[in-house]
Amino acid sequence: MLFVAIIAGTIWGIGYLMGAPRVARLYMLGLLYVAVLAVQIVLPTGHPLRVATGQSPALWLMLGAFVALVLVYRMGLGRVRNRAEALEAARHAAAPVVAQGPFRDDELERYARHITLPDIGGGGQRALKEAKVLVVGAGGLGSPVLLYLAAAGVGRIGVIDGDTVSLSNLQRQVIHTDARQGMPKVFSAEQTMTALNPFVEVRPYHRMLTDGIAEELFGDYDLIVDGTDSYAVRALVNRAAVAVGRPVIAGAISAWEGQITLYDPAAGAPCMACIFPHAPKPGMAATCAETGVIGALPGVVGAMMALEVVKHIAGAGQGLRGRMLIYDALHAETRTILLKRRADCPVCGQV
Repeated sequence: MLFVAIIAGTIWGIGYLMGAPRVARLYMLGLLYVAVLAVQIVLPTGHPLRVATGQSPALWLMLGAFVALVLVYRMGLGRVRNRAEALEAARHAAAPVVAQGPFRDDELERYARHITLPDIGGGGQRALKEAKVLVVGAGGLGSPVLLYLAAAGVGRIGVIDGDTVSLSNLQRQVIHTDARQGMPKVFSAEQTMTALNPFVEVRPYHRMLTDGIAEELFGDYDLIVDGTDSYAVRALVNRAAVAVGRPVIAGAISAWEGQITLYDPAAGAPCMACIFPHAPKPGMAATCAETGVIGALPGVVGAMMALEVVKHIAGAGQGLRGRMLIYDALHAETRTILLKRRADCPVCGQV
């Protein structure tokens, strides 16, 4: 076996040095395998060449079967990946093209109540049409955000979420329906959004957000909306957004309370790590599944988040950059606190 391994390594190394394609080198290894197997079958037991190459064909047959299984698995995996990419490309190709320029007549009627607002007007509505917003999470907060961004005419709306619709979601995640249980949330959201407004482009990403894709994905959008419920994911969103210089409108809810802010270190505001530098200790930040949440709360907070998105894009009013709005639904109270950057912040301190 060692003798064959040395020969295989030599073939691979010489081929590499000569610039031979990888496929050609693999073919040479395949020919070596066939030759070794022929030696084991044809030559008598005890022959020196047979001894040097393993003495038994059974081991080589098992190795060949294992390699064949690996190759078949890789081929199947490649076909599945290609099919998924083709479906996603077809979905994007089928999305309505968002024209850059004057509005169509039915768009003017659709957005008439925005256009007549002095703080929005035609310029603000066009800014919405040309904007690209990514929403992280299609759950409780993401549902109203996505609905109102689609209704408002944001030109491209991306949504990333790796979860599927379940029955327990429907008490508060109003973008989904009972009939869509088991469907990926991003595709359920896409159906509702395009049914509401066919003039927006929806880009669904049915996957978990990871460090490997976050920065590249965020770079394709102007503004990030964080509607997640995990500190780890929020910290990932924050790091990636700071790295590519994108502002983040972030919301959070628990039981009867919610909060909203705009993290934007590039414009002098703090990032999330300035305010929450450490993950909460165990038991100090229970999930909605553990503490419960009043169904309408994510609707209220999510609608406020969507409103802040519209204001930010259209340049209307005063946003929540450097401020945090806290809403107590049980006592019908709101308050706003000022937030400041930390010069020693490990995430945005050098921005």
